[in-house]
Amino acid sequence: MTARQRRLGMLLAALACAGGALALLLNAFRSNLVFFFSPTQVVAREAPVARSFRLGGLVVPGSMRREGDGLTVRFIVTDTAREVPVVYRGLLPDLFREGKGVVANGKLQEDGVFVAREVLAKHDENYMPPEAAEALKKAAQAAKP
Repeated sequence: MTARQRRLGMLLAALACAGGALALLLNAFRSNLVFFFSPTQVVAREAPVARSFRLGGLVVPGSMRREGDGLTVRFIVTDTAREVPVVYRGLLPDLFREGKGVVANGKLQEDGVFVAREVLAKHDENYMPPEAAEALKKAAQAAKP
């Protein structure tokens, strides 16, 4: 084997390693990418079924129900135009309240129920995630006659 062939072999091996590393990086990025959807988008079937995404809006007053096990909670999230039922098993954040902003991370089931893995509540009186605020604004504009 000549020196030129060895260099070419090393170059090809380096390119193959770099390509493999890039493929692993892009795969990890894709699997960790989580999109945000409003209840209006979920009802319009724009959200993926059985794939993780974030659902944001307001918790409908009077919709929160605790199951008998004490950990499972059911509530409804709205953007003032549409509503999506949510089920969550775990401890809710201290700031979680009906009528307040919430972002839930989880998956939508075939029956339209969103199964949350994580529930995030707003931080203070004036905070709402930018995506949730934008979704509420769009829903309010769409609801105007």
